[in-house]
Amino acid sequence: MPSRPAPTARQQRLGAELRKMREQVGISPQQAAEQLGTNRTGISNVEAGRFGVSADRVRAFARIYACSDQLYIDALAEMAEERGRGWWDDYRATIIKAAIDVAEMEHHARSMRSVQIMHMPGLLQTEDYAKAVFSTAIPKPAPTELRRRISFRMRRREVLDRDNPPTCTFLVHEAAMRMQFGGPEVAARQLRHVIEESEREHITVRAIPFAAGGFAMAGLSAHYATGAVPQLDTVHLDVAHGGALLDAQAHLANYRAILDYAEELSLSADDTRDLMRDIAKQ
Repeated sequence: MPSRPAPTARQQRLGAELRKMREQVGISPQQAAEQLGTNRTGISNVEAGRFGVSADRVRAFARIYACSDQLYIDALAEMAEERGRGWWDDYRATIIKAAIDVAEMEHHARSMRSVQIMHMPGLLQTEDYAKAVFSTAIPKPAPTELRRRISFRMRRREVLDRDNPPTCTFLVHEAAMRMQFGGPEVAARQLRHVIEESEREHITVRAIPFAAGGFAMAGLSAHYATGAVPQLDTVHLDVAHGGALLDAQAHLANYRAILDYAEELSLSADDTRDLMRDIAKQ
């Protein structure tokens, strides 16, 4: 018997939301199973994302759990109806799961906001810059793996070019703008690319200057994706071992506050473009 595919981050999130809904009304898995005509194992598999559910089943869960937030229920039902493969599925056997999860998160986001300290945002990276960044990894990736990583990074950028793209605000520290990954020419071309992208209506780039001093999260990059409803927002943290997705309401509130403050420290979009032009010339 072929093994069951590992659940995607999206499937796990749907299951986690159904579990939260159940726990908020104090219904046990056994009680939920009895009311839905299934067994406790079935409830556990759904909540772990191992088994899919239909939109009608999601609405049945919501009725049993006395959830009255119709926008939230509709958003979960929409998640349950998602079918078919995404472009990222072609990379599942060759790219780490954390990267796949980010691409899936970006695809479904209504808007995105990130703070980047040492690297230019992944969605705005040129091929040469991405190659230079990936080449600094330890251990150094083999040529085939390096090509896969670059290909995946370039495919991620397509979310910015689709019809009705997410609105994006990229808060980029001046340190990232001055880091010369790939050397001066590659770094200058990267800055010019970001300047061009920042002129697009749905993309805003703002610099956090050295003069702003220290702030929370100064040592870590964060990527905040807004879902169909606030309960479905997600934060991705870029860490040395790959990355982590956070969706607890306390975490979401914390990172919204951090990003709000980082945005307050940032230069305007016009002043940011002027800064990047100056750095590129240098």
